[in-house]
Amino acid sequence: MDRLQQELSSTDPDVPFRATDKHVHHTWARTFQSRPELYLKPRTLPEIQKIVNLARKCRKRVVVVGCGHSPSDLTCSSSWMINLDDFGRVVRVDQSKKTVTVEGGIRLQKLNEEANRHGLTMRNLGSIDEQSIAGAIATATHGSSLRHGLLSESVRSLRLVLANGQAVRCSKEQNEDLFRAALISLGALGIIVEVEFEMIEAGKIEWEQELVSLRHVLDTWDTTLWTQKEYTRVWWMPYMKRAIVWSADKTSKPLRPPKETWYGGSVGFHTYHNLLWLSNYVPWILPTVEWFVFGMQYGFSVGNKTSAVEELRTGLLMNCLYSQFVNEWALPLTKGPEAINRLSAWINGEAGGGGIPFSSKGLYVHCPIEVRVSDTSDTVCRPYLDNTYSDGPTLYLNATLYRAYLQDPPCRARYYEAFEWLMQDMGAKPHYAKNFAYVSSDYLKEKLGDGLEQWLKVRNEADPDGMFLGEWHRRNLSASLGPVRFALEEREIARTKARDGGQLWVGEVASSVGVPETFNQTPLVLTEKDGKGSPGASSSTSSFDFMHGAEAQSTLWTGSEVLDDDDDTEGEGPRYHGNPKKTFTGTAVFDKM
Repeated sequence: MDRLQQELSSTDPDVPFRATDKHVHHTWARTFQSRPELYLKPRTLPEIQKIVNLARKCRKRVVVVGCGHSPSDLTCSSSWMINLDDFGRVVRVDQSKKTVTVEGGIRLQKLNEEANRHGLTMRNLGSIDEQSIAGAIATATHGSSLRHGLLSESVRSLRLVLANGQAVRCSKEQNEDLFRAALISLGALGIIVEVEFEMIEAGKIEWEQELVSLRHVLDTWDTTLWTQKEYTRVWWMPYMKRAIVWSADKTSKPLRPPKETWYGGSVGFHTYHNLLWLSNYVPWILPTVEWFVFGMQYGFSVGNKTSAVEELRTGLLMNCLYSQFVNEWALPLTKGPEAINRLSAWINGEAGGGGIPFSSKGLYVHCPIEVRVSDTSDTVCRPYLDNTYSDGPTLYLNATLYRAYLQDPPCRARYYEAFEWLMQDMGAKPHYAKNFAYVSSDYLKEKLGDGLEQWLKVRNEADPDGMFLGEWHRRNLSASLGPVRFALEEREIARTKARDGGQLWVGEVASSVGVPETFNQTPLVLTEKDGKGSPGASSSTSSFDFMHGAEAQSTLWTGSEVLDDDDDTEGEGPRYHGNPKKTFTGTAVFDKM
């Protein structure tokens, strides 16, 4: 750490450098973990700018993490990792514009709680609210409604710290190219430090969920399924060929909790968990497990209904249950029936197998398959990396596989290869934060088109040395990034099995691109791989032509080091997404879709 100590000695000691070298980062699902060289938790903008400037001088990659909800290796790093949980304050509330401006690390739950104090709320949510606002924006988070698009649709302005340490504002009216690139940045553009978010008046929703046949879902697909209410999502049970349709509208009715059952809390939660674990050894029980578990919860006969009235900010949430792989793709809503029929034929071993050229013999998958929608066709300022469809509504198919007691299910490789083949055959696009693995960067380049090229142009101008680039970006965007690695781009050098069944990821910033020999560049080495880093793709001279006319604050990057002496590894305790409630049966995590 000699180089870091040398650079720190020339900075302002009044600006802290809060870091530890003892942290182990892992995704929420514990599918991946990594050991960053430094884990930093800044509390102010000057501290963030100081980190970025020191990283540039010490030739380090920087990755920003939140709750780690993405089960992919997108946030893995052996370099410098920033967590913005201590940088999540409300900056201001504008009642006339119905906007709330917050620091980038605020979690969606806290954002909604603070907004509610002023009679405001977010208009739409994904399945959870534990994400940071910056992370939700960066990965194209969406809910399920044809009256709403991506969460970034409500962003009115952003402020980012770029690789040169400058804090820059952008919006549709000011510095539009940077704004459109930052609305879905994949963490590769800079650090989002401030978000101005448009809200609506706080209110309630009345939701209803009903067990129906898959035929009913397909028959009403083009008529009432997605349009009868403001919010709608579907859980598809592939073996029973049934579905749970959850739908909701705003209401002024008094709050009414869902009906409690003895099975809907911890009993159902642990029953399904243990049966999923057992299915790793006897997979053929999964169709029966689906019938029993979801029959106990939602009924064994079609037509069974449950309803409740909740606050909008909690009513849209659902529980993610257990550690899981998620593989979600976006395709035009009109292609939904074809996609579902073909996948159903393959899963159930029907004649023709949906035209999917992989055998499903002896393969059994988990329930449910999630079906959601959005509509971004009216979006005026589209993100460059928008993976939805501009000429009509978008459908999302999500093939979830649970990791019971952190064990990978045996069906994963063949199921996901077949699922991704089908999605690509139908021209779909993957969700960036999910576990897609069988798609080439050439395919993504074709599907993302000119938007990807525009994003890369802005990205490379804002971060010419690749300070915010990692192996995930290289693997999925290499056809557009080019063959030569950037100077600070981190590459993967090892991946081994972790103690909890996930994968331990190890990377490095290539030593052949000008990192001083006096700085220890050796990562946590578990296995060795041959090969050296490629020369840098660009010089360290920054060019920010798009900043002309925008607000760029002066850089503040001096300070003293403050190290955390305690192990900052993330806790091992249970985490229940979806507004869990305590009942006499335990934590009610299985009482609502």
